[in-house]
Amino acid sequence: MNLTSLSKITRHISLHTPHSTLHIKTLLLILLTAATPAGAQGLPTDGPLTLRPLLQQTAMRLLKGKTGSVVAIRPQTGEIICLATNSPTGENVSLAIGKPYEPGSTFKTAQALTMLSEGAVSPETTVDCHGGITQGNIRVGCHAHRSPLNLVDALAFSCNTWFISTFASMINDDSMYDDKNEAIDTWRSYMQSMGLGRPMIIDMEGEKGGLLPGSAYLSRRYKEGWDGVTIWWAGMGQGDVTLTTLQMCNLAATIANRGYYYIPHIHQPTPSRPLKERYTVRRQTKVLPEAYAPVVEGMRQSVMKGTSHTIKTTYSICGKTGTIENSGKDHSAFIGFAPADAPQIAIAVYVEHGGWGSDMAAPIAGLVMETYLKGQLSAASEQKAKRIAAKKTF
Repeated sequence: MNLTSLSKITRHISLHTPHSTLHIKTLLLILLTAATPAGAQGLPTDGPLTLRPLLQQTAMRLLKGKTGSVVAIRPQTGEIICLATNSPTGENVSLAIGKPYEPGSTFKTAQALTMLSEGAVSPETTVDCHGGITQGNIRVGCHAHRSPLNLVDALAFSCNTWFISTFASMINDDSMYDDKNEAIDTWRSYMQSMGLGRPMIIDMEGEKGGLLPGSAYLSRRYKEGWDGVTIWWAGMGQGDVTLTTLQMCNLAATIANRGYYYIPHIHQPTPSRPLKERYTVRRQTKVLPEAYAPVVEGMRQSVMKGTSHTIKTTYSICGKTGTIENSGKDHSAFIGFAPADAPQIAIAVYVEHGGWGSDMAAPIAGLVMETYLKGQLSAASEQKAKRIAAKKTF
């Protein structure tokens, strides 16, 4: 990094956090981690940013030796307060805003909201699961948990069988829809209303929109025909579904707000460059208001007793882990927000080949949230941070 870039970042990055002042040592750490390798996308240097330096410092420290990204948003405003990335060659903002990934089980939150709104399921809907689900010669496994589960516990324990079977049933339901094309396009419209499946037009270059299958896409992809079982991987956030880490964070923000979001933005307004109106307009999702309570409760129970229990703490966190199968070691993902009833931060973490969502992404998210809400890490959390920082995926 040259002196001009250092000067711009020093001059433009927001120098405040909710509970602490930026010290010289902190600033130096931020500047040291801000170097961007040739060919990679760096953070904007064209004006003051909404980023919180202590969050950047914590996130970059935890991403050391890993390929991945951390995005955090203030749900009430859409301000991006953390956008940290790392790769074998260094920082690359494109990993957070321009590289769509399969979201895995983090996507089950959006599935639940959609199916509740459409009446395809209710909070009381139960599904039996005994290690997975089989259809013909296709089998999808599920980890051990009690059975049957209702919606809240299916989210808490991340039951693949529950979400695959209910999603396939919704798509194949000819009493609710004229045909499967109407069903999948209806499903897609809900997802798009949550800021998924297409660029949100943030105030940075390089944003990508990911993939949400609609009827036209599926007709092209599956020329011999398709139905709910063909695409049931989408029920658990894999297959024909991809999102960026930014979109996963925005999904968490819509749930934190119980049904709306502001387009994420990273530039602070100034007298000479006020915030554009598009970033101040509240965007309402299509989800029914009453659908949010059971999903929020499912995310809360995930932290209290389910797959996110590793970040249970004294304040209320709602979260959802994701473990994404691929050709190598699983990817690790997490979305969440805190506090549960008055959210101040929504977050998404994605670590390539990080393993279980509970092992890598969730602890990173928990430590970043603690930094924001408490102003510093506790002694116990500091030890956890050291252990995570020491783990490497490349």
